[in-house]
Amino acid sequence: MSLFDEHLAILVTGISASGKSTVGELLARRFDRGVHVRGDGFRRMVRSGRAEMTADPPEEALRQLRLRYRIAAGVADEYFDNGFSVVIQDIVLGPALAEFVRDVRSRPLLVVVLRPTVEVVEQRERDRSKVAYGEGRMSAAELDEMLTTETPRIGLWLDSSALSPEETVDEIARGAERARVV
Repeated sequence: MSLFDEHLAILVTGISASGKSTVGELLARRFDRGVHVRGDGFRRMVRSGRAEMTADPPEEALRQLRLRYRIAAGVADEYFDNGFSVVIQDIVLGPALAEFVRDVRSRPLLVVVLRPTVEVVEQRERDRSKVAYGEGRMSAAELDEMLTTETPRIGLWLDSSALSPEETVDEIARGAERARVV
C-alpha cells in the first residue's frame, strides 16, 4: 500500500526557505482527500496586536506562536476527523516540536524535518520574493543551529539540498516508516 492510500497526518517543518510550503502542497495533492494546513496563515490573520518573532522575541511573540501551533493542530484534527489526510506545514523548532506532536491528536502522524544546507537555504531566499531573513531576525545559519542542537530528533530528517520538490515528496514516501511517531 502506498503512503498516499493511507489516512494520516503529516507535519512538515524546517527553517525558512527549506521548502516546506512547496513540499506540503505537493504532499497534500497526492492524497485522494488531502488538506494543506499552513501554520503561518494563522499568524497573518492577526490584523492588529501581532507580535513578530525576532532574534530575541518578546514573551507576547512566543505566546502568539504557541497559539498559532495549537490552532493549526486543532484545524488539522478537524479535517482528519472528517476523513481527510492532512499536511501541516510550519516552522516548529526546538522543544516546541515535541509539544506540537502532543497537540496533534490525529494518528498516524508523520513528522518530516526538511534540512537542506544553509547555503541552499540562502540561495532559495535570494531567489524568492518572500523575505524571511533580515534585520532583527535570526539568520539561516542561526536557525539551522537551533534546529540541529535544540530540536528533538523526531521523525524523518531529510537533506533536500539536491532534490527537486517532487523528489523530496518521493523520499518522504520512501521514508514514511522512519517519519511515524507514536
